[in-house]
Amino acid sequence: MEVVYFAGGCLWGVQAFIKTLPGVIFTEAGRANGTSHTLDGDYDGYAECVKTEYDPEVVTVTRLMEYYFEIIDPYSLNQQGADVGEKYRTGVYSENPHHLEEAKDFISKRNDSDRIVVEVLPLITYVRSAEEHQDRLTRCPEDYCHIPEEIIKKYKKG
Repeated sequence: MEVVYFAGGCLWGVQAFIKTLPGVIFTEAGRANGTSHTLDGDYDGYAECVKTEYDPEVVTVTRLMEYYFEIIDPYSLNQQGADVGEKYRTGVYSENPHHLEEAKDFISKRNDSDRIVVEVLPLITYVRSAEEHQDRLTRCPEDYCHIPEEIIKKYKKG
C-alpha cells in the first residue's frame, strides 16, 4: 500500500469523496505541512487534508488526481466553496518523490496548467485531526460541504 495526501478545502467532503474511490483502502482527516506538531492553537500554516492509503495495483496517483480534480476548483487560491483561508488551499503532498512527479506531470499535461494553483510538495509534517473531524459527513450528513452530494456519492461502493 502507498500513501498520498490531498488538500481540497474543508476536509469533511474531501474525505467523504476519496474514501469511495476504487483502490482506496483507508482515509484519515488531518493537516499537512504546518509548523507545529500538535492540534493546539490555530492551524500554523497547515492545509486541511486527507491522508489516503491506496493499492497501487488498483489505482495510480494520476488516476487519483483525475478524481481529485472533480471536487476542487484548481484555480482558486486559499478558497474552496464558502471556505476561505490558507488552511483551505489545494495541494498534493507525499513522502514519495515519484508521487509528486506523477502529480506534477498530470498538471503539466492539462491545457489549463498555467492557471492551476494546486501545491505539489513533499510532506513535511502531518497531524491527525481530532476525532470529531474523522468521517464527519458520514456521522453528520447535514453539515455544510462545498462538494455537491451527488459528486461525493458518484463512486460509492456497494
